[in-house]
Amino acid sequence: MSKVLRHNKLNQLEAAKKIAEEGFDRTVLSFYKYVRIKDPERIRNLLFEEWERLKVLGRVYVAKEGINAQVSVPDFNLAAFKTLVNEVPCFKVLDFKEAIEKNNYSFFKLTIKVKDQIVADGLKPSDYDVTSPGKHVNAKEWNELMDQGAIVVDMRNHYESEVGHFNGAILPDSVTFKEELPLVKKILLGKENEKVLLYCTGGIRCEKASAYLKNEGFNGVHQLSGGIVRYAKQVKESGLENKFKGKNFVFDNRLGERVSNDIISNCHQCGQKSDNHTNCANLNCNLLFIQCKNCKKKTKNCCSPTCLETTLLGEEEQKIIRAKIEKKPIFNNHRKVDLSLNFKK
Repeated sequence: MSKVLRHNKLNQLEAAKKIAEEGFDRTVLSFYKYVRIKDPERIRNLLFEEWERLKVLGRVYVAKEGINAQVSVPDFNLAAFKTLVNEVPCFKVLDFKEAIEKNNYSFFKLTIKVKDQIVADGLKPSDYDVTSPGKHVNAKEWNELMDQGAIVVDMRNHYESEVGHFNGAILPDSVTFKEELPLVKKILLGKENEKVLLYCTGGIRCEKASAYLKNEGFNGVHQLSGGIVRYAKQVKESGLENKFKGKNFVFDNRLGERVSNDIISNCHQCGQKSDNHTNCANLNCNLLFIQCKNCKKKTKNCCSPTCLETTLLGEEEQKIIRAKIEKKPIFNNHRKVDLSLNFKK
């Protein structure tokens, strides 16, 4: 197998047009596995070649510690895709999770990247044993443990929990998983022998977090099997009480899928009820924030008058500005940005 990396070179507009002309439905799948991979680059090239043939789109990370994937698969290729993935020796017996909602535009191209870790944690290998995570529990068991008064901790970033979370959960004010781990440990100090329930989007972060907390002396660590995605499906199919309120934030073009009809957050610009995340239309900013439909229309999807002015410039002028700006994260700590003041005039 050649070591030359393959890429899907379509831009977003071209890709969106191609998807619109497909004439078939897609299903979004997420899966991960912690497993030793000797040559991640070889696996990456193998997967790209085979998955592109099946018209798979998505974002995938491969590292020496395993794989983390969110993909959009044509419904007619779904069974073939799962079989193909399971035929890779190191990926046998994967737990595939289907998205709560159908959406053909979750991803516009297939991107598979080789990373140092599939989830950056800032830890040393001696800090945890990922093969010894907390006890996995399903939706029914999770609800029962919540009713018994177990401590619930959201292992996602604050911009995720802001639009949706479990009732009474601890919501760490963190921007990255790396930042969150020591913060959660500090919050839970003195509760080493109590039952602790961890949850995240699909389970991958809880796998590391629960193993880390066990290594730090916490004896009653549990994690929601399959994360919020699996929980939402199980409560619906089994007629269980849905203890999750709001939206489940997702890292694709949807930016969220509804789990309950509750809207628990507010527009960052006008304060009205809203749980719609958006990225500022100014590519030089790209701030992720919550914006209601009225503000989106009024501000042309921008977070500030300055950004609105920038979007009105020519593309070449915008590129010059972009080149002078130090690269910053797409996901900013909104709580440190008072967007409500920006459009008061």
